[in-house]
Amino acid sequence: MGELPYFIEVAQALEICNKTTLQTVTERVNLDDSHGRILAVDLPSLVDDPPFDNSAMDGFAMRFEDTTDVPATLEIIGTIQAAGKEDNITVGKGQAVKIMTGAPIPNGADSILQVELTSTEDNKVTLQQESMKHFIRRKGENLSKGEIALSAGTYLTPSRVGLCSTMGHSSIPVIKKLKVAIIATGDELKQPGEEIERGEIYESNSFGLSGLIKWLGHESTRLNCIGDTIDDLRQTLNQASLDHDLILTSGGVSMGEWDLVRKIMEEEGDIHFWRVKLRPGSPPLFGTWNNTPIFGLPGNPVSSHIVFRILVAPWIRHITQANGPIENRAFAKLATKVKPTKDCLTLRRVSIEVTDDGLVAHQKIHQGSGNIASMALSEGMVILQPGCEYSIGDTVEVMFL
Repeated sequence: MGELPYFIEVAQALEICNKTTLQTVTERVNLDDSHGRILAVDLPSLVDDPPFDNSAMDGFAMRFEDTTDVPATLEIIGTIQAAGKEDNITVGKGQAVKIMTGAPIPNGADSILQVELTSTEDNKVTLQQESMKHFIRRKGENLSKGEIALSAGTYLTPSRVGLCSTMGHSSIPVIKKLKVAIIATGDELKQPGEEIERGEIYESNSFGLSGLIKWLGHESTRLNCIGDTIDDLRQTLNQASLDHDLILTSGGVSMGEWDLVRKIMEEEGDIHFWRVKLRPGSPPLFGTWNNTPIFGLPGNPVSSHIVFRILVAPWIRHITQANGPIENRAFAKLATKVKPTKDCLTLRRVSIEVTDDGLVAHQKIHQGSGNIASMALSEGMVILQPGCEYSIGDTVEVMFL
């Protein structure tokens, strides 16, 4: 293969991928359309949060010094609702104001007692214990006006979108979604719902890859499956490169006579590496076609998914400077024997059990790279380092699916 990096470590493959960049574009979207997007700029709060001192409880606002000798009875001089005004109310000695959660604190009051610890009769309230100063939420205690709460690259989860609204933003600048073309290859592939004959299978990789692209917050286009003809593949790659930021192919990257993606990339494209020390998933290639980045993924479904998670997803997060979404990881004890490999980072699909002693990983399903059920019916993958031996009871790293 000459100077072409061949059968390389995962870390080296990621390093090579990260040298290929894309010019990302920023667009402004309404908050309703921002879920799952990547924030493009550091976002400051436009207001203090809370914007005023307010009550954390339904109850009564009063002076703490009037509550140190309980039971104590105070005069009720008014009521303040959540949207109420407190300007005309001042709490003096021996007085209290009925107050709702979120309502502004009246002048003179410095503490709250929740309603369930009081009893009322006419315009009097009797307290069963001292009032609580910490039941007052102070202006700006969560965020100060101008404070940067969310950094550029933040993946916008529902709670983060809610924070944007709390800070006063009705729309925000985000990274424009990458357009990703997905091309499945192989004469044997048929679409779900079609009749299949002996030697044919239903194409599944493009559906899974499309979902993974959307999970990252970007836009996928599943192009028509390409049979084993170099001319059709060339035409489809050319078209995909015109209006997409990234191309993913599935199948045709190994060493066989009909592995046409590898062949056309060798002859007409620009390959940056081929084959990675990863199991399942060792055949992938990365390069450019007409200056458009392209990942050639294996045709076996498990291999395709694993290569996406180990190589493609980190590269997309890198070029968009996104901090998520990312697979959660933890450590678990092995409950069953697992098989590593001598030279490759190996991922075995496992079920995860939560026990009193921590997480336990069980390998229950046949691990063939063509068995997509081994991913669909598992909660995670144990990450096995090359050349290491693992026994039942050993602690291993787990990537959750």
